[in-house]
Amino acid sequence: MNRLSIAGIALLVVVAVLLNGALFTVGQTQRVLIAQFGQVVRAIEEPGLHIKVPFVQEVISFDRRLLNVELPGEEVILGDQRRLIVDSFTVFRIADPLKFYQAVGPMPEAIRGRLNSIVTSSLRRVLGKNSLLDVLSADRERIMAAIRQQVNDDMRNFGVAIEDVRIRRADLPEENTQAILSRMQSERQRIATQTRGEGAEAAARLKADAERERTVILADARATSDKLRGEGEAEATRIYAAAFNKDPQFFGIWRTLQSYRDVFDAGGARLVLTPDNEFLHYLQAAPAPTSP
Repeated sequence: MNRLSIAGIALLVVVAVLLNGALFTVGQTQRVLIAQFGQVVRAIEEPGLHIKVPFVQEVISFDRRLLNVELPGEEVILGDQRRLIVDSFTVFRIADPLKFYQAVGPMPEAIRGRLNSIVTSSLRRVLGKNSLLDVLSADRERIMAAIRQQVNDDMRNFGVAIEDVRIRRADLPEENTQAILSRMQSERQRIATQTRGEGAEAAARLKADAERERTVILADARATSDKLRGEGEAEATRIYAAAFNKDPQFFGIWRTLQSYRDVFDAGGARLVLTPDNEFLHYLQAAPAPTSP
């Protein structure tokens, strides 16, 4: 192999190294800054293949997607002086890579501590002006919008845009929880006792009304029965009197035969009478025929 071939291979190697150091790819989910000796000289937003000065310029990439930061539980004092343990999370994105790089450097993780501190301060400020009922009601959306706006204003100088801040969980401290549960239990017991008392009172009132109505109905029924019985007896007496006046002899015979039936129909009846007793008159001799 002659010197010309060796020089050609060396030149190809140098060209390959230069191209490898000069060419780089920007992905769909990336934003890129080109830094030269620590100073940003160019920002690249478009994805694709790009070129830089090899060995002199540095590629610093940032994720353009939404990022998430979870805040551990923090104790917050509300406007009504109640304490609340609040777990929150923040969704953000790097809106201005240049400001972000100038503020915190090339590492996206460096912003998380600052963001946690700002979110905590905003939570304490906004929740400190609202009551527990506001936090647990539909007014919570307004509270979260105010927190999001404050955090967004504070993070704008860092090149960060806050997309959302949410309270994931809001719990009372353990001692407060037990006190509230005991108070709720006492209140429920009071309501239950009151409801039972009202139910017993209503039941007694209904029973008294029903008993009074029953008494009135029975009295009316007895009165009606006595009236009808009296009318029936009066009618029977009138019929008997009419029959007696029409034919007293036949009426006497018929009444005597009826008494025979009433006495002897059951069987086993015993009468102790003298033979000439008038009650046995028609058993001894047939009645005389009546005139037509």
